[in-house]
Amino acid sequence: MRYFIHIGYHGLRYGGWQKQPGVANVQGVIETALTQILKTPIFINGCGRTDAQVHASQFFFHMDVEKEWDFDLQFRLNKLLPHSIAVFDIFPVDDQRHARFDAVMRSYDYFIHTYKNPFLHGLSSFYLLKDLDLDKMKQAAALLPQYKDYRAFCTSPDKYEHTICNVMSARLMADENADRIRFQISSNRFLGKMIRIIMGQLLKIGRGVVSLDEFEHHLISRETPELITPAHPQGLYLSRVVYPYLNIPPRTAFSAILQNQDDTLWKTI
Repeated sequence: MRYFIHIGYHGLRYGGWQKQPGVANVQGVIETALTQILKTPIFINGCGRTDAQVHASQFFFHMDVEKEWDFDLQFRLNKLLPHSIAVFDIFPVDDQRHARFDAVMRSYDYFIHTYKNPFLHGLSSFYLLKDLDLDKMKQAAALLPQYKDYRAFCTSPDKYEHTICNVMSARLMADENADRIRFQISSNRFLGKMIRIIMGQLLKIGRGVVSLDEFEHHLISRETPELITPAHPQGLYLSRVVYPYLNIPPRTAFSAILQNQDDTLWKTI
């Protein structure tokens, strides 16, 4: 039997989702817990990969088990797993359904604060910057859905069969004081460090280091910028994953300090 598991995790102390030897990773921690509880080796497939120190306020993986359990697996998992990983839902699906390949949309949020705040440490990226041109940053973000090839804004583009991404939406928001910024982007797929690279370029636009024309030139020409400066990983969240047969609202309470309050904190610039 195949099951989908809906989770969220704080990625600061992990080297990413992907299981790899000698590196703390979310996948390995969950597989170890499931194997211990179900008393049989369990291997899981995630809906994607997140980089080191990147978070997920919504994430899905699937697992196959031969025999159904007769206890509250969600309760036991949450009791055994570290505080940085939360299990929200467990439900059976058809054996052909796949957590990674069936996803039709993924959304990410990137959070920045431009003043020192110990309570946002590890949850949002800190950039001590003044007078960012948020209007130009917003204009640059609005350009993204107009283009499909993101070869210029990824690491190692040649390793992909293609670099086409169907970016469905991209927007920039800020709080009333304009010292907390939120970038939100949705696409059918993302390339290596694509969002952090774009966010790094948006910050350069806000500082006046890169112009809007230069930013758009890279989208048109597909030429990689001479200097790529990916934004810090700690502000990035995989925040929504949608399937043709499954569209669960994110548990925003998982990162309530940033995403909750029904978005009333965030104003479109």
